[in-house]
Amino acid sequence: MTSPTVAHELAQVNIARLKAPLDSPQLKDFVDALDPVNAVADAADGFVWRLQSDSGNATDVPVLGDDWLIINMSTWRDPNALTAFMYQGQHRELLSRRYEWFDRVAEAMTALWWVPAGHRPTVQEAESRLLHLREHGPTQHAFTLRTSFPSAASTEV
Repeated sequence: MTSPTVAHELAQVNIARLKAPLDSPQLKDFVDALDPVNAVADAADGFVWRLQSDSGNATDVPVLGDDWLIINMSTWRDPNALTAFMYQGQHRELLSRRYEWFDRVAEAMTALWWVPAGHRPTVQEAESRLLHLREHGPTQHAFTLRTSFPSAASTEV
């Protein structure tokens, strides 16, 4: 028996506004944890892909024309796989310290959306989804873990 083909994957983008330059002592713990946490993500059940530059992460990838913003973008099998990674182990530890390194921002800094399996979202696509979420709130086009929508494939009969 073969497993069903996955028609869609969950794309996620999150951006953060740095409190200090990446090479500052204030961000040393964060920067030192990037490679180990990325390795855990890469090996996580349900992980598909993540944005990275030649550095191995995406901290030098421009986003929204703001030099103080950094981006993280990945695709996952489904929301459960993403949530399982986010709230356990080293990533959970980093999440608990995020306000040491990043400014609190009132507007949405994270967006989710469904992509066809195998699609690798661009930064421009992610920016568009994030701005749509900020303007319209959660919709099928861009949503959050708290207010999510099923993939188009899961609603087909």
